[in-house]
Amino acid sequence: MVFEFKLPDVGEGLTEAEIVSWLVSEGDTVTEDMPVAEAETDKAVVEIPSPVNGTVREILAEAGEMVPVGNVIITFNVEGEDEPPVEAETETEEAEAEEPVEAEKAASNGESSAKGGRVFAAPSARRLARELGVDITTVVGSGPSGRVTDQDVRTAAEGGDDGAQAAEPEPEVESEPAPETTESTAGGSQAVSMQKVDREKTLAAPATRTLAKELDVDLNAVPEVEKREGQSFVTPEAVREYAEAQTAAKEADVAAIAETSKEDERVPYRGIRRTIGKQMERSKYTAPHVTHHDEIDVTDLVAMRADLKEEAESRGVKLSYMPFVMKAIVAGLKEFPYMNSMLDEEAEEIVLKKDYNIGVAVATDAGLMVPVVKGVDQKGMLQVSQEMNDLVEKARDRSIARSDMQGGTFTITNFGAIGGEYATPIINFPEVAILGLGAIKEKPRVVDGDVVPRHIMTISLSIDHRIIDGAVAAQFANTVKNYLENPALLLLE
Repeated sequence: MVFEFKLPDVGEGLTEAEIVSWLVSEGDTVTEDMPVAEAETDKAVVEIPSPVNGTVREILAEAGEMVPVGNVIITFNVEGEDEPPVEAETETEEAEAEEPVEAEKAASNGESSAKGGRVFAAPSARRLARELGVDITTVVGSGPSGRVTDQDVRTAAEGGDDGAQAAEPEPEVESEPAPETTESTAGGSQAVSMQKVDREKTLAAPATRTLAKELDVDLNAVPEVEKREGQSFVTPEAVREYAEAQTAAKEADVAAIAETSKEDERVPYRGIRRTIGKQMERSKYTAPHVTHHDEIDVTDLVAMRADLKEEAESRGVKLSYMPFVMKAIVAGLKEFPYMNSMLDEEAEEIVLKKDYNIGVAVATDAGLMVPVVKGVDQKGMLQVSQEMNDLVEKARDRSIARSDMQGGTFTITNFGAIGGEYATPIINFPEVAILGLGAIKEKPRVVDGDVVPRHIMTISLSIDHRIIDGAVAAQFANTVKNYLENPALLLLE
């Protein structure tokens, strides 16, 4: 029997996913749970396993195609059946898919989606074509490799024909020779043309002649408006129209040259990049951002971390500055609980979070990801460090679970690791604040009246100004600053 496999929800609430690649081909033998495809969700690339034992009958989605959850992406011939009893609807669909395309249609419609007698289309598109009375074999596909989409079918239906009529050769019509043009461009549809005239004498009022001179227009080239005394007569309006046409033609020429001289690359706006973009847009245009900047003297922290680094490594943990910052932030969040909150707009309530789940923004090859270390207030420095390191590694190789990137209450972004000092971080909505860390650099500072070298780290704290006032942001930053300048205080947390 034929088993239709629909794209499952591989991302907990996902509505669509991109088929990154197929791991099998039509005719391949598969076993249950054997990966058959890779799909990119809004967070990671996941393998899609086969639900049955059998052979691949047909692959119905192209690599790179966005597929709604619930659409059939592949069919299998299930083992143990000599003659696969295909469902009536499927038989019809397959028959349509196998229906040969007449040579005349193929020749007259070079863009038809039919290839080698087959039409590449999802069952939903075939079903829709039947419902709308559209001959799918003549529909021009706009999907990958000419695949016919639902919208293609609707467009064909709205056009009042099933495509076949459009494919029929148009009757020959005798036409008059096209007039010669004075202006033509390579701009295709943007080309501007006017009937060419080339007279020896043109009648015009003195004001019209003055206008033509100002616009650099040859009066003898302007199409006549009327005859006067057997001579061509033009008006100021005709001169202006001719000048505008000349200008438009020149602009179209420039645009056409520019188009042909560039080799732009178009990259699909999908997957993680689209998710990041939508999240940033939502945050930026929902939460009014204000960013507070400051610098912290972390000289003592640098010394403490150097002392503890070797001991941490002996316990199998790579100790960075981030766990210290996370613990300092938790101390600040406890003192300023509105910094650890979210706004429930529907209920018109501010939710003060009791968990201290700290997200750490990580730059990956696929884009920005934010793994979340949960319960930072309940864990020791090394445990926080180990969990963070593990999550960061999983994010970078895209094996991280979706649940490991949910539930955050506050986020840190470390742009200083790349070299910057200040930024304007965008809040990880619906959280109400994000702390950006700049690079730690040795700089001269005045201590007890002497200029001495100190290790300075810059910070950029963005807040949702609907919930957090600037004064609270500054006080919170001062608390974090106090803990990092006096890291021994973290032992009390």
